[in-house]
Amino acid sequence: MKRKRKSRVKRALLIFICTWVVFAQSCMKFRISDSDALAQFNQKGLSPGFHYVDVGALRLHYVKSGNDSLPTLVFVHGSPGSWDAFKMYMMDTALLAHYRMISIDRPGFGYSQFGKARRLDAQAVMLNKLMEKENNHRPVHLIGHSIGGPVIVQMAQDHPEAYASLTLLSGSISPADEPREYWRYAVMYSPFRWLLPGAFRPSNDEIVYFKKELKRLDTGYAVLQLPVTFIHGEADKFVTVKNVAYGRKKLVHNTQVKEIIIPGAGHFIPWDHYGTIKQHLLSLKDHR
Repeated sequence: MKRKRKSRVKRALLIFICTWVVFAQSCMKFRISDSDALAQFNQKGLSPGFHYVDVGALRLHYVKSGNDSLPTLVFVHGSPGSWDAFKMYMMDTALLAHYRMISIDRPGFGYSQFGKARRLDAQAVMLNKLMEKENNHRPVHLIGHSIGGPVIVQMAQDHPEAYASLTLLSGSISPADEPREYWRYAVMYSPFRWLLPGAFRPSNDEIVYFKKELKRLDTGYAVLQLPVTFIHGEADKFVTVKNVAYGRKKLVHNTQVKEIIIPGAGHFIPWDHYGTIKQHLLSLKDHR
């Protein structure tokens, strides 16, 4: 009797695991189809462009709104995420009066070869290639949230002449202030990684990569002479506000560094403090 009971339990557990693995691959991808996004833009009388560009073996997906003759705001999302994290900015008529806006699915997310994470330096190379294609010879401002922060720093370190400013929203750039999170390594290098749902698997992989790569990024700040703004929540529990002090220290040579610390705010300031960030973005139109 006990053997039969154990056998049923094992069978049920196996069925549960197999079902979860299948389910995990199809859920929580944090992305929106182009057709659904277009319908939302159309409701506001807007017609964005949905684009792909081939960079080596990878096809990057990105969305563009606004007049191609204007300066550009480039949005780079965190982890996990996709371009539509900044959808409401790209619909904002006040911003559209001054900017063309581009929001990108980073490699491994959205519709940019979903599921396969890339290292920080490789992501920067790909995104810089995309921006070469979209060059309209007007100022380009990079805005990165969370892990998108070090991505735009790497982009600017590689091509400092290409960009007019950097804005780090809750940017995670300080190697010393990264949480250890040793469990991420155990998950990445074990079969348990297949139990992570949707975008959480490439997210875990890239975070493992990026924790090591921040030390390399640490050596390249001297080339950054452009305006840099840190906007951070004082109570951010995911990426400590200490990252701002670290950034200021690394950019001590740069006289164009600004910080906006939002009292009581957490990690999700692009959505929770839209007005503050929008006001800052509008101020960028004066940077040439």
